[in-house]
Amino acid sequence: MKNIIYSTLALILLTLTSLQAGEKVDKIVIAGPFASVSHPVLHMIERGALKDVAKEVEFRLWKNPDELRAIVIKGDVDFVAVPTNTAAILNNKGVDIQLLNVSTWGILGMISRDNNLKTLKDFKGKKIAVPFRADMPDIVFKQLLKKQGLDPKKDFELVYVSSPIDAMQMLIMRRIDHSLLAEPAISVALRKTKSFPVKLIAPDLYRSVNLQDEWAKVFNTDNSIPQAGMAVLGRMTNKKIIARFMEEYDKSLVWYMSHPKEAGVLVADKIDLLSEEGVADSIAHINMKSISAVDAKEKMKFFFNVLKEEDPKSIGGKLPQDSFYYKAQ
Repeated sequence: MKNIIYSTLALILLTLTSLQAGEKVDKIVIAGPFASVSHPVLHMIERGALKDVAKEVEFRLWKNPDELRAIVIKGDVDFVAVPTNTAAILNNKGVDIQLLNVSTWGILGMISRDNNLKTLKDFKGKKIAVPFRADMPDIVFKQLLKKQGLDPKKDFELVYVSSPIDAMQMLIMRRIDHSLLAEPAISVALRKTKSFPVKLIAPDLYRSVNLQDEWAKVFNTDNSIPQAGMAVLGRMTNKKIIARFMEEYDKSLVWYMSHPKEAGVLVADKIDLLSEEGVADSIAHINMKSISAVDAKEKMKFFFNVLKEEDPKSIGGKLPQDSFYYKAQ
């Protein structure tokens, strides 16, 4: 009897697979920021990686967390590159969103006009530009300060700006001397001020503290922080397309990390805010690897608990349920 049931199920699955073979949706829409997490998506589109499942693939750029939330709530996108905590907030608010993977594990750092600042404590008393108030990376930064006995409000003058691009422009225009930034903005700023590669006279800006290394020291762990990844929204229910999307994203991420010069040309052509040299430089300073959300779950729970300690609202008040972590069937 069991053999008959198994054979019947197998036949049904085979029939469903054959019915789907060759079928395509009209369009797949993917949203993402200018940051590194989106760059493999641009390569996917460039090489027509999903042409077997979609007639068209569109990329939509979001510039700040508010734009991201508006895009997701509107519900007309299928996949989104997203900070992990923002995905958790949306999920906790009832948005039908599941995290597919974590691909960004290290892009945060300090940049300064002073080459003598080697630790976060060295920035005490300084005026620092920080993007995305009360969001990542601000929350990570403040937690690292507090864990080292520093008071973010009293020991620093934090100047909040709406995006890393704004902070980068303030540095370039000499309106500020220190900033918390995420790659590729750090490398782009260094290039725009001719601070990299090292020139004959002293550079205007210096790459300073790596926040991932600070994280490892403070929390006695490795220097991988689950910062961002790809998520799928509720309107995309086709398991085959989701599987193909993740397969091709992983391939493009491998290409991106191993072809910095070509990646720089591709990304700068698609995103005007970035330069090809800056993007190419940034790849040597980032930690990107695609780990499925299910496999990254324990690291993410630890990370979310750290964020929750600083501000429960930063993850939507509670840890997301296990259904938040997409599990391939």
